[in-house]
Amino acid sequence: MSDSGERGSDEEPRWLNSQEKAAWRGLISLVLLLPGKLESPLREEHGITLFEYLVLSHLSEAPRRQLRMGELAFLASGSLSRLSNVIKRCEQRGWVVRSPDPADGRYTLAELTDAGFDIVVQAAPTHLRAVRGLVLDSLSTADQKALTRIAEKMHIVPDDFA
Repeated sequence: MSDSGERGSDEEPRWLNSQEKAAWRGLISLVLLLPGKLESPLREEHGITLFEYLVLSHLSEAPRRQLRMGELAFLASGSLSRLSNVIKRCEQRGWVVRSPDPADGRYTLAELTDAGFDIVVQAAPTHLRAVRGLVLDSLSTADQKALTRIAEKMHIVPDDFA
């Protein structure tokens, strides 16, 4: 094994046993299929994507409804370039405005407008119904805690980011 912890290509792969294969298939199904199922009602009822909803929702919960673009990209689990494209579309719709961060002009702030907040308020019940129906309602409290614990173990949510 190299210093970086990677296995050399000449080593035999550790094939998945049946339990590992079942766990992997479950995870990959969640990762690949769940976002589309969560997005479908948002598109149908409000004409927005899941990513747009997450961006607008994070802004709605932020102090003064504004965040630095880099922080917003992290919160919405997207790249800065993807976020920039979405913010541009949201600006065109009058939902978001961008401005230099007065604390440090090297950063750009995205701020949710009243019209953008109205979209979040309208779409939130739709998103909540999908989250409950597709995920939470079928899980026990113990399952929900296990899911949180698994995400933490996999470092999906960094410890130092609240």
